[in-house]
Order: sequence, then structure tokens, then C-alpha cells
Amino acid sequence: MNNLFPILAVETSGENCSVALLFDDNNFVEMNYRQKHIHSQKLIEMIDTVLKNGQVELNQCKAVAVSMGPGSFTGLRIGLSTVKGLAFGANIPIIPVPTFDAYAFHISKYIKTGTKFIIAMNATGDEYYFSKYIKHDKKTAVVDNLQLVEKNNLQSLISSDELIYGDSFIDSTLNKEFELTAVKIGRWAYLLGYDLLTSNYDYLEPNYFKKFIVKGKR
Repeated sequence: MNNLFPILAVETSGENCSVALLFDDNNFVEMNYRQKHIHSQKLIEMIDTVLKNGQVELNQCKAVAVSMGPGSFTGLRIGLSTVKGLAFGANIPIIPVPTFDAYAFHISKYIKTGTKFIIAMNATGDEYYFSKYIKHDKKTAVVDNLQLVEKNNLQSLISSDELIYGDSFIDSTLNKEFELTAVKIGRWAYLLGYDLLTSNYDYLEPNYFKKFIVKGKR
């Protein structure tokens, strides 16, 4: 999908606020900022910095890839609304990227064929977003569809021979290489997301997955 380069990518589904400008599979500019509740303050500034460092104007990008969730309600909302505004102003299309699928695709490059692995991300203090995958020769397949799992039930869904990735709990194999960043979102977008390319921004909504209930004072 070389006709999508350069591609701007944004990942805001978790604590990591991440922006990347990809020129091809191996050449990119990326900026990451890890801090809670920082997306609204830093995202626009980071996009501007990455574009300047890559010596590219926004309207020269062929598409913007954005992480759609599941993940942080606030982070996803900020990421998508920012991307919508920029893409509309520059008249460039958006590729909405399913966050767990992009993460699983990245992980699959580092594990053996036939290996099952879990992605578990914190949804609240007591619940996790959970999905299970298996690595095949040429693709990654879903074993257990995305679901919300209570913390107390999480271990019962994991076999001893299955690898665990995410921000979730003890014995996680997460390290810097497996941290979800904008480059991973961008790579999934140009390799697997071409059919999702759209200029109809209005219907795009983050995959919050979990219903958020605002509790008022009594």
C-alpha cells in the first residue's frame, strides 16, 4: 500500500500518547509521551512536532490512521476528534484501526506459529478488556472475541502455555518492544486497513466497548 505513504498515525487508547509519521515500513518519525490525562494537552503539539521533524505538511499525508479502541474513554475521544478535525481541514482520509487487532498483529511477528496469546488491558480497577489469539502461518486469528472480564476471573481464562500481553497484571510479558505505539497502528493501517479508508468522518465513533455510567450525587 505504498500509495498511502506518508501516513500519519495516532494512538491514544491508553496512558501512552503516541504520534508517528511513516514513510515506509522501516522509516518513520515517532513521538511518545506517557502520563495520565495528558492527551488533551500534548496531542496537537506532538502531531505538529512529528510533522516538522519529518519535513512533511499535513496535507501531504495520504491518510491518517487512528486507534479506535477499546481503551480509555477520554483518550479515544480526544484522539478521534482531533484526527477528524485535522483530516477534514486537510481533506485527507482516515483509517480507523481496531486497537487489539493492530496490537495482536505486531505481537505475532515475535512468536512461533501455533502459539496462543492473550491481550488484557485495564478497563477499570476491577475489569479488563480481554481477547485471545492464535498465530497461524500467514495471519493471526481470534480464538476468544473481545470481552470484559472481571479481575477475579481473569486467571481462569488463561492456560499455562499461553502468553500474556498488555498493561494488566503480574507476569505480563509487556516490555518496550511490545508497548502499543502509533507506529504499530500505522503499520496495521497500511498493510491491512486499506478497505477501511474513508472520508465519511461523521459516522466514525470510538469502540468504547464498555458502557460508561456517569454517577450523580444524591
